[in-house]
Amino acid sequence: MADGIKGWARLLRATRVSYAGLGWALRHEEAFRIEFMLAAALLPLALWLGRSGLERALLVLSLVLVLITELLNTGLEVAIDRIGKEHHELSGRAKDLGSAAVHLSLLQVPLTWGLVLLG
Repeated sequence: MADGIKGWARLLRATRVSYAGLGWALRHEEAFRIEFMLAAALLPLALWLGRSGLERALLVLSLVLVLITELLNTGLEVAIDRIGKEHHELSGRAKDLGSAAVHLSLLQVPLTWGLVLLG
């Protein structure tokens, strides 16, 4: 560890920077804001519609997966933009791949909900 922070202090710092990242995404990333609000709106429905703990977990985790994927995609985009704003084929491909990951994460929500609730 280059910073020398260990144990609980490291955990507390990691928690602080994680919440800073979430706050940044909520303030600056419209897609994350929309997905976050949809997840917040669907969360009570997931808890109500799930007939067991496992079903509720699957419904909730399908929503959380979208948020995780969007955060990773945003991190990728920020890192690429840090390198340079000029068009580069590989930068564009990396951003497209991140976008595809978000798209797949969004597609799995209705699939998961349908399989859980109609199955």
